Amino acid sequence: MILKVEPILKAVEKINNPKAKIILFSPSGKQFTQKMARDWARKYDNLIMICGRYEGIDARVKKIFKAEEISIGPYVLTGGELPAAVVVDAVARHISGVLGKEESLEEERGMSGFPAYTKPEVFEFEDKKHGTPKVLLSGHHEKIKNWREKYSKKFKF
Repeated sequence: MILKVEPILKAVEKINNPKAKIILFSPSGKQFTQKMARDWARKYDNLIMICGRYEGIDARVKKIFKAEEISIGPYVLTGGELPAAVVVDAVARHISGVLGKEESLEEERGMSGFPAYTKPEVFEFEDKKHGTPKVLLSGHHEKIKNWREKYSKKFKF
């Protein structure tokens, strides 16, 4: 199934926003990145995301709208709805007020993905005790920061 050009053309024209960025989702598109999310949040007030289904969208849609073809990864999905949700989440995080405070942007802090722990301090499972690292219970902010940096996953943003 390929989505026809005419209904998509009419829908986008109804939106009537020549400054909006138009995106098509395709496994062969340009790989979506954190940098793109940040740039789009700063540059555009509106994104129009066109999601294909199964075989995609009539190729003339891309040509007519000069749309950017994007992929969220090297795999094939049944449609573009999940990639659109990923893009919405990644871009929205960079819009002022969405997260509540700017410090919530992990990439701005330079670290992300470090292990996190909740209570209880020691959890027992199958006769084995699993504890929280003592440094995290110490109250020593500098040591905690250093521990987080050590165990943080380094992502290319």
